[in-house]
Amino acid sequence: MNDETTELEKSPVPLSPAARRVLGVLVEKAKTTPSNYPLTLAAIVTASNQKSNRDPQMDLDEDDALLALDELRKAGAAREVQGSGRAIKYRHAFYEWLDLDGPGAAVMTELMLRGPQTIGEIRTRASRMHALEDLGAAKSVVDGLIEKGLIEALTPPGRGQTFTHTLYPPQERQYLGARIEKHSAKSPGERSSSSSGVNKTAVDQLLERLDTVNERIEALEKRLENLEN
Repeated sequence: MNDETTELEKSPVPLSPAARRVLGVLVEKAKTTPSNYPLTLAAIVTASNQKSNRDPQMDLDEDDALLALDELRKAGAAREVQGSGRAIKYRHAFYEWLDLDGPGAAVMTELMLRGPQTIGEIRTRASRMHALEDLGAAKSVVDGLIEKGLIEALTPPGRGQTFTHTLYPPQERQYLGARIEKHSAKSPGERSSSSSGVNKTAVDQLLERLDTVNERIEALEKRLENLEN
């Protein structure tokens, strides 16, 4: 078997936006609310559409979620299991599917749930599922995922460099690249004007506060979900 064939076999299967959202939700909830995992279809829909820790916002219904789950099952990324009662529940097979460890799964999940991010954003957000002590630790995980072909850089090295997963279908990835390129094509004067006076440390602190607020909102949503169940 040649190297090219081996590389093709290791390449991840592209997933639709709904399938990526559902898979991200399954991994996230397994980490953050293990007592409610595996998830029912209703829980998957609620978590997919929640307002916190999601970008873009989605409005999936049960039919959308079932189609996404069928796509994930065919890819080998999720499984259907029998719940304690009659309810059918679902669990992910993310670690086995992409040969991931805890840190790698946390980073990939955040990229699926929130889209392209900087190393600082990845570190702050992924740490709710697996602790990443500092930017160096986050960069090490990202570099490892780049080597595996699961993450790629969207912008050139330097301040504000953004990264994304490689699970996009080709057409969607092409659109994303064009959007990033258009954003990067701003004139230097326009970019410096828009960022003048902004303190990077202050921005990072604001992001961390925003994540804390989002986590509190998510905790309230979980309580409401438990009450409804």
